[in-house]
Amino acid sequence: MFFIPCKTQMIISIILAIFIMSVSVHAEDDIWVLIDTKKQLLEVKLADITLVKFSNISIGRNGSGFKRKRGDDITPQGRYKIAWINRKSRYHVFFGFNYPSRENARQALDKGLIDKKSYSKIIKAHKSNQVPPQNTPLGGMIGIHGLGRGDKKIHEMLNWTHGCIALTDEQINNLDTLIKKNTTVIVE
Repeated sequence: MFFIPCKTQMIISIILAIFIMSVSVHAEDDIWVLIDTKKQLLEVKLADITLVKFSNISIGRNGSGFKRKRGDDITPQGRYKIAWINRKSRYHVFFGFNYPSRENARQALDKGLIDKKSYSKIIKAHKSNQVPPQNTPLGGMIGIHGLGRGDKKIHEMLNWTHGCIALTDEQINNLDTLIKKNTTVIVE
């Protein structure tokens, strides 16, 4: 059996406590979310370390990729921030993205899906750290949410959202303890 003298144990405990406090002070800024739409997996990460994984997530009915228009049921890929949180959503908890991103808007403008006025409004919102317009032809109200009154069996069997990422209510409650407004979310 391995024995550590009390004084050494106390020193180790103090060093460990200082380390944990220093990590937790910076951890909130380093926590981010990776959503792998092919594996249907959501990971909460602290820098490069995975803190927790949520499997069996649901995405848009038509998969993921470039969202071309409102109602196409595609989960948009890209880099987003949590722009707002609604804890009284019909989907239990809703973490809204700052969708459309600058990149989404640039692609849409280049493809002729939005006009220069819509593009300018989206860019202006991002520059002022505001939620971009949610009523452009690209759609809006994209984010991560729970089931609310939705059917858990359907959630387990197929992708059912209109472009969001859905978790069970239990998973979304756990996620709610880990992320906050302005948390980075990467959807791939």
